[in-house]
Amino acid sequence: MNTPSHYAKSIQPWDAMRAWMSEEAFRGFLQGNVIKYVARYKEKGGLDDLKKAQHYLFELIETYQEKANA
Repeated sequence: MNTPSHYAKSIQPWDAMRAWMSEEAFRGFLQGNVIKYVARYKEKGGLDDLKKAQHYLFELIETYQEKANA
């Protein structure tokens, strides 16, 4: 998923959360957003919500791969 231009000049919110939260809490945040976007895509955002869910799921997978490679 492409990063919106309004994030280009500032820190990504989830980068700040990742730095401030425990690993478990950050993964919970990511998982919660996957659930939120998948649960509502039919009634609200359609394909856009599925892409948002995919974006959060990709980041959640990355956190597990980073730990496995550490």
